[in-house]
Amino acid sequence: MLHTAVLDQQLSDFLNASGIVLFYLVVWGLVFAGTGLFVGAFIPFITGDSLLFASGLVAAASPNLSIAVLALGTGIAAFIGDQVGFVMGRHFGRPYLDRRSGPRMRRIIDRVDGFYRKYGWWSVAVARFIPWARVFVPWVAGIGAMNYYKFLTSNLVGALAWGVGLTLTGYYAASIPAVKSAAYVIAGIFITLSIIASVRTWRLDRRERRGLNHSAP
Repeated sequence: MLHTAVLDQQLSDFLNASGIVLFYLVVWGLVFAGTGLFVGAFIPFITGDSLLFASGLVAAASPNLSIAVLALGTGIAAFIGDQVGFVMGRHFGRPYLDRRSGPRMRRIIDRVDGFYRKYGWWSVAVARFIPWARVFVPWVAGIGAMNYYKFLTSNLVGALAWGVGLTLTGYYAASIPAVKSAAYVIAGIFITLSIIASVRTWRLDRRERRGLNHSAP
């Protein structure tokens, strides 16, 4: 009987741990994929600020989640994602990017080109907080042959300020009584609105690309 009780507790602990690990992996995976796998070009909001803030709220409402692990892992995922984007941009170049972008995305890329030329080193860090720039600046920096070590340091600053900073902001926002009591609801609203906005963005880009294909001779 005692053995069964111990086994049951061990299984419960394992399931709880698996749920926590999965939460970490999903958040980190989305943050990485936003720039590293170019996913943020099609679902920019669910891989952006809302996700980080909402994950911080959830961590504050769940005693089993470690905000230190979540925030640090998010920063690392953001850093690696931009590094991959930079390498991809340097390796494949602008033609590759243009071939995979609809008219609306091309207009955004043109804006990013100007943004990068204007701000240089700072553009990589600042772009973290701008949805339309977040995905493309690492690529543009790679295409523009930005010095690798300059990109590395700027990316590190941006990843810490955005990835760690926004996650902690969500966590400490939950210390406000009204926010704390509805942390899961608020996080759910953030994520739901992000999904809706992301789907709308994806559909608009797809519609524009279809229109371009139909008008081509």
